[in-house]
Amino acid sequence: MTSSIGNAVFFLLLLAVCCVTSTLACDPNGAKFGYIGSVGPAHWGTLSPNFTQCAKGTSQSPIDIWTGGAVYNPALQPLHRDYTVANGTLVDNVFNIGVRFDGGGGNVTIDGKAYRLQQLHWHSPSEHTINGQRFPLELHMVHASDDGNVTVVAMLYRFGRPDPFFLQIQDKLVALYAEGCDAEKGVPVPAGVVSLWPLRLHSHAYYRYVGSFTTPPCTENVVWNVLAQAREMTVDQAAAVMAPLEKAYRRNNRPTQPMNGRVVQIYRFLP
Repeated sequence: MTSSIGNAVFFLLLLAVCCVTSTLACDPNGAKFGYIGSVGPAHWGTLSPNFTQCAKGTSQSPIDIWTGGAVYNPALQPLHRDYTVANGTLVDNVFNIGVRFDGGGGNVTIDGKAYRLQQLHWHSPSEHTINGQRFPLELHMVHASDDGNVTVVAMLYRFGRPDPFFLQIQDKLVALYAEGCDAEKGVPVPAGVVSLWPLRLHSHAYYRYVGSFTTPPCTENVVWNVLAQAREMTVDQAAAVMAPLEKAYRRNNRPTQPMNGRVVQIYRFLP
């Protein structure tokens, strides 16, 4: 496997030779959104009739989680995450890099309901903040139930030791980046069988609130579960996961949104 340093050098070389035209993410009607300028988050609600909730919604995400105001709820249950191994596909979604699990990647059970893992993707820097602190990276694991409800498990990352889950797909990111240089949008790259076991760690405490998708159309009634303990990854790993994106999307975090009276609950494992 290529070392993280080798990968970082490879990505820097690709940055020098790849296409520099900017690509914009779109909705089905062709409305384009981005993270800067006239298509940035402050304007999302006016870019398309499908995006109006981005401006008018009252339960939007992400938020700043103020730990002093989080309410301990003894009725909350542990995050029962039944992840093992799954076939994944690495994909450039234009506005983020993700791993799609067409056959499902396991389940998380919330309030007795099973939600199947559909995909995961990264934002840099983090979208959620803790007491105003922003982290270098945030991972969103998006799950859906059979009746169409959505829950997201979010993990915040600080710089430190290599992330074991990321190590499994790091070389595939090189292939995705190379594909993206020859096409307007990166061609999906099979990631093969990846172990999701490392993503089950550090879930002894989490914050829960009801919010929305953090990209248009900003659909609400999404149950968020933000793990309280930050994970670690290297600086090179964080750079590698954003490298396939066009420059305008390498900072793809939506600003925090008003609470509008919402309450953040906290779960803690009490032995």
